[in-house]
Amino acid sequence: MTTAGQHHAPELKAAARHLGRRRFLTVTGAAAALAFATELPSAGVASAADLDGRRIKDNPFTLGVASGDPLPGSVLLWTRLAPAPYEPGGGLPKQRVTVQWELAHDARFRRVARRGTVTAHPEFSHSVHVEADHLEAGRTYYFRFKAGTWVSETGRTRTAPPTGSRPGALTLAAVSCQAYHDGYFTAYKHLAQDDVDVVFHLGDYLYEYAVDAVGGARKYTDRTLPAHYNKETQTLEDYRLRYALYKSDPDLRAAHAAHPFVVTWDDHEAENNYAGDISENDDPPAEFLLRRAAAYRAYWENQPLRRQQLPSGPDAQLYRRLGWGRLAQFDILDTRQYRSDQAYGDTAHAPGPESDDPARTITGATQERWLIEGWRRSRALWNLVPQQVTFSQRKLDLTAQAKLSMDAWDGYRASRQRVLAGAKAADLENLMILTGDVHVGYAFDIKDDFDDPSSKTLGTEIVATSIASGKDGADKPANWDTYTKANPHMKFYNGRRGYVTVALDREAARADFKTVNAVTTPGAPIKTAASFLTESGNPGLHSA
Repeated sequence: MTTAGQHHAPELKAAARHLGRRRFLTVTGAAAALAFATELPSAGVASAADLDGRRIKDNPFTLGVASGDPLPGSVLLWTRLAPAPYEPGGGLPKQRVTVQWELAHDARFRRVARRGTVTAHPEFSHSVHVEADHLEAGRTYYFRFKAGTWVSETGRTRTAPPTGSRPGALTLAAVSCQAYHDGYFTAYKHLAQDDVDVVFHLGDYLYEYAVDAVGGARKYTDRTLPAHYNKETQTLEDYRLRYALYKSDPDLRAAHAAHPFVVTWDDHEAENNYAGDISENDDPPAEFLLRRAAAYRAYWENQPLRRQQLPSGPDAQLYRRLGWGRLAQFDILDTRQYRSDQAYGDTAHAPGPESDDPARTITGATQERWLIEGWRRSRALWNLVPQQVTFSQRKLDLTAQAKLSMDAWDGYRASRQRVLAGAKAADLENLMILTGDVHVGYAFDIKDDFDDPSSKTLGTEIVATSIASGKDGADKPANWDTYTKANPHMKFYNGRRGYVTVALDREAARADFKTVNAVTTPGAPIKTAASFLTESGNPGLHSA
């Protein structure tokens, strides 16, 4: 790990002194430590009194609405009350608020399908997670919330098709890496208007790095951001405030209101390039796990996630499986929480005994078994794996012993071999891996032997570029020639910002890489930089 970055906040150090790692890794110890470090009420939700919603004088729905994890008869609905989103506590007292919700067949709510009330607890930053069930499968719905006299904007969502059905088509979008300080979220404005069924967010929803008064590369002239954003996030309040900053972006809000999201984290939601309980700065594990607990708690509070994903201290089971009838199965991975420390000090390095140690893992043994067993049982035509870091081999130079990224699957080659062996044993014909992290768009053929271009193609990997991270980028980055020559299985490489859509049907999958030419200035148009097809039963990418 590197030694760059800040030391942990005094609150985390103080809590860690009272709790060793062994005690912290118990549920009771984690809860006590998190309460100590963040001033969370230790008595739980019963400690808060009720707030009359009519006393909320300003719009509490500043962070928008969202939906996620669609099932055949259910979808998760989300909002968070924050009339003053840039203030600690969001501008509300530490009291419970009753929130009404409605789900309808039409945008005018003339045909209401479900309605109810839910409590926004201060212990969860007044976030709301409604698991709306008893819905019709494969249907579009509209939803909204009400608190006091305030009514939220309307969101649109949908349920998945029936489990055993054979839907004819599905269009998904994949997004990742949205550093607020690197530019505007223009790609989300276009995605909000795109015709997709579901959006997969592949990590780095926010960044822990400081955001200055003018929003970094956004160079605001019409507003001044509070000084508390101009530091690295470490405490629960830090992470909550950072989510409020990100979610106040109108283009991100529009995308969430338009489509259900399926989310998974990478590293920056907590700290750059952490590995399990090992921080970037090699801080004491008990200290870092407190920070991780705060980051995971804030992540759940601010995402359309079900109760199964609610963290317990520094742990949360984010990996999970969703389906789209018998057309597609989605195995959403978490390649951060359980991984071994990066080999060779997390520097680019040629493969060697340290990186190729078969005991090393990027998923952890339990998640690896879960993935492979899920493939064995899959009845889906397409098996997609939304995950974080580049899966395919990616040589970084043209030497005989080329360096590889130790943070990607190249640094965990035994893990990759076991996963590919599982795919072959399950006889998967249509494997597609969806990836984020690297701030560029790639399209790879997944080879049985990446060093032998003539070896069998086992599937495809589609890497979504960033929404904003990396600033404007370029169509052909400086290393474009090197990477494309060193990696013959790399069929596409583009360094602009944007997103990717994948349209699946019974015959083929089509990937469209959509890019904008600038994010440091708002309002850039969208274009399709390239399109690829892979035929069902015939893995391998071809220009569309």
